[in-house]
Amino acid sequence: MATVLVVDDSAVDRKLAGGCLRARGFDVEYAENGAEALVLIEQHLPDIVLTDLVMPEVDGLELVSQIKKSYRSLPVILMTAHGNEEIAVTALKAGAANYVPKKNLARDLEETVLAVLSVAQMEQAEQLVFDSLSRVDLTFELGNDLAALRPLIAYMQSQMRQLHLCEESDVIRISTALQEALVNAIEHGNLELDSALRELKDNTYSRLGAERRGLDPYKDRKVHVTAVFDRDQATWTIRDEGEGFDPKTLPDPTDPANLQRVSGRGLLLIRTFMDEVSFGGHANEIRMTKRRIRNGEPVS
Repeated sequence: MATVLVVDDSAVDRKLAGGCLRARGFDVEYAENGAEALVLIEQHLPDIVLTDLVMPEVDGLELVSQIKKSYRSLPVILMTAHGNEEIAVTALKAGAANYVPKKNLARDLEETVLAVLSVAQMEQAEQLVFDSLSRVDLTFELGNDLAALRPLIAYMQSQMRQLHLCEESDVIRISTALQEALVNAIEHGNLELDSALRELKDNTYSRLGAERRGLDPYKDRKVHVTAVFDRDQATWTIRDEGEGFDPKTLPDPTDPANLQRVSGRGLLLIRTFMDEVSFGGHANEIRMTKRRIRNGEPVS
């Protein structure tokens, strides 16, 4: 099973996070701060790092920066607490792959770790090919089965590498943004599931989603995906066939205070990891652009 390095100066929080992971079959190692974590990583590379942000010696933000610099393919997930949202946003921009609010560890940690690991393992398995390829135009039509997303994102990863769109460490982050946008198109667009249902302690959200996959008008709706890769940038357009929504009703994803909210979490990640984001139609279409990195800077 995958090894997760849990980094937190709080023994209680280390035990809580580690217990959640061990209960689900993960191997868990522990560090009390970023400095100790870097020593352990050098001795034995884990599959993923789960870190707190506020710690003595080397904090979570510096740990993310050091890992991105020295271990580009090692993904980092943040554990966020009320009051350190602004640092978390900075850490996401610095290279972290995802985050889980500490108050939601029992509910969301396993799903988040598995999602990031899946993306990271796909990245590690792919090879750099077709260096001479200059442009790719792709069009896809998906149903509402989430299982179809993994191979699609894997294919997108291969295109990013073929055209050297970005550094390897950013492929995971871009893939995370794509996954969030695709899941939103299926669940909130085509199936019209309300994010507020995820706050309930029962499985109303997943049960309603399963029901609607077999009911009219939801069952026949499609997700339309186009992707254009060239030597300067990549642009993805994802459109669902739902009723759309007013983007103004979403919490402001640039406000760190909204990091603890379920609604808008995906959009926060998308806006953080992509260079440009806009909505079309009745907001049932999202357009995302990532500019190529050259000499350490995005192409203008």
